Amino acid sequence: MATLLEDIKKQSDWTLKAFKSDGIELDYSIGSLIEIDRFIQKFTKDGQPIKGGRLSKNLGGTIFSISAYIGETFIKNVPSSKWITDDNDPKGEINIAVQLGNGITCFPAQRLIKRIQNGLEDGIYPYGVRVTNQKADEKYDGAFWGIEEEVKPMEPRKPWWKF
Repeated sequence: MATLLEDIKKQSDWTLKAFKSDGIELDYSIGSLIEIDRFIQKFTKDGQPIKGGRLSKNLGGTIFSISAYIGETFIKNVPSSKWITDDNDPKGEINIAVQLGNGITCFPAQRLIKRIQNGLEDGIYPYGVRVTNQKADEKYDGAFWGIEEEVKPMEPRKPWWKF
């Protein structure tokens, strides 16, 4: 059985491939976290995954995978950062943490769950900018706040047998 740290690396790579299959390029920049917010905006409504959308099946696994990408992005942008995991924690996938070199400890999975439940007010991109601000070499992209108008939630898919 793999360790959480091994799973994090594997699932972060999976997230890159999954987003690329939808035509979305992720590059581990803080700016790429806007794409995570767009994705959540498209496939959730009122704090829940939309039926038939990308989050409607295997929600826990998808949250872990996207969280792995978020944490890896923080680590790649803030020197001396590292994962904190506990393979004995029954909720280890949710409790994965990143200790940033700037002294901040963050919990990507817990933040992603808040983003799904609460919408843009708990956006991943502004959070990433805030926690990495002292070290990341990027400027804040105000286009984040246009996501609500730019990306509309997908329409739920009806089963093929319902007309």
